[in-house]
Amino acid sequence: MSFAIDGFDARWIKVGATRVHVRTGGRGPALLLVHGYPQSGIMWRKVAPTLARTHTVVIPDLRGYGDSDKPRDGYDKKTMAADLHGVMQALGHTRYAVVGHDRGARVSHRLALDQADAVTRLALLDIVPTHTLFRDTGRELAAAYWHWFFFQVPDLPEVMIAAAPEPFLRFMFRALSSVPDAIEEAAFAEYLRVFCLPGTIRAGLEDYRAAATRDFADDAADLDRRVTCPTLALWGEHGKMHTLFDVLATWRDKAIDVSGHSLPCGHFIPEEAPDALLAALGPFLSA
Repeated sequence: MSFAIDGFDARWIKVGATRVHVRTGGRGPALLLVHGYPQSGIMWRKVAPTLARTHTVVIPDLRGYGDSDKPRDGYDKKTMAADLHGVMQALGHTRYAVVGHDRGARVSHRLALDQADAVTRLALLDIVPTHTLFRDTGRELAAAYWHWFFFQVPDLPEVMIAAAPEPFLRFMFRALSSVPDAIEEAAFAEYLRVFCLPGTIRAGLEDYRAAATRDFADDAADLDRRVTCPTLALWGEHGKMHTLFDVLATWRDKAIDVSGHSLPCGHFIPEEAPDALLAALGPFLSA
């Protein structure tokens, strides 16, 4: 049984050949919340009930993650973004705001480019653009984001991570967090459950592998395109992006109307700093 979020119902929505696990709740304008690695839609559990007071909130598990299907391919961000647009269409939402974290923010960036008429507002949590990250990779970034490059190796990461999934997850959460116990044991148990489902480890690695290949090429082809909707960039002041990049400047290269600031946390913003995140999202989404 999947983890419950107060006030939200869960279902599967088929998009093409892929079943996407989705939680929905609330009333009002549509809002899509997109999780990152190595997580699932429950990462929004601390903020979704509040957002549902003013919005119809849709929380999918990305393909390959959570309780969604785990096909062999389709982990480029164009395909993953098309999944999410298909979910929103199936739910009757022709226009919607998007908030994405980590891998989900990369999918959200692509969604805003490919579905510019549908995405009304875009919030991106603790990332810089994929093309920028690879273009500017140096010694400090490679050391801090070692997993990006380890995950590129075929087959070996699957074997090593599957041999010790719980220590791997605990290490990732501890290494990228600055707020102790932000991910409570019940939530960790759910992350571990879905991480151990057949195909999840492979799918997450294929997500990262796509970033270094298909996604980089797609972004390179779109260097002259910019996100047209209002865009909010938020990042953890104790996180790696804050120390390695001028995060706001990287997004002003990619979007027309960008604002943003750091929040008092590490990488896992919705779990480490939910109140600060809600304080930032409220005015942005209601403007």
